[in-house]
Amino acid sequence: ANSFLATKITFINEISDLCEKVGANVNDVSTGIGLDGRIGKKFLHPGPGFGGSCFPKDTLALVKTAQDYNSPLSIIEHVVKSNDERKKNIYKKILDVIPKDKDKKTIGILGLTFKPNTDDMRDSPSLELIPKLIKKKFKLRVFDPEGMKEAKKYFKNLSNKITYCKNPYETAENSDALVILTEWNQFRALDLVKIQNSLNNKVIVDFRNIYNPTELTAMGFKYLSLGRQKDD
Repeated sequence: ANSFLATKITFINEISDLCEKVGANVNDVSTGIGLDGRIGKKFLHPGPGFGGSCFPKDTLALVKTAQDYNSPLSIIEHVVKSNDERKKNIYKKILDVIPKDKDKKTIGILGLTFKPNTDDMRDSPSLELIPKLIKKKFKLRVFDPEGMKEAKKYFKNLSNKITYCKNPYETAENSDALVILTEWNQFRALDLVKIQNSLNNKVIVDFRNIYNPTELTAMGFKYLSLGRQKDD
């Protein structure tokens, strides 16, 4: 069951990439196919890649069992590969929207756990994203409602490059972009004017498609989400 759900997530993530290329809206696609009773609407939301204790472990276990019995599951093998590559490469989307003319750059990251309502960091996209950004000479300001203690364990060797903040607004202060990585409810109702006034550059990278592109663009933000155009 977990391998099937992971396949569903990977499907919509890859469709999201296609939507960006052809100018479509992944929300329309996921809504449309979700109305089919044979499919359902759950697990059709694009994101930075799945993590946690179950999906990565169970997909790998199923692939290994199939290989041991010479009955390879190429679909699940691709799911594992596609998800790994997605988590490793999401940092590139951030680089595309950061001003190139600054020597010192700071990124604010909202959400460190692999999903909301947990402190679980296992296989979280943040474990790939944060070291990549630090390697690119960014300083980071981060906040997670539940995962700060766990994050400090995972990133103990990078502590001099990371500022752990008390809330989303402190995270945005003097940052050149604000990245939404985990879809905590707390991040769905941000005071966007306050965020705007805190940022050095009005840039939001929303890996969970929480906000409306048209509304944020109208406010003056440079807003990047997944599989959507600014007028969607």
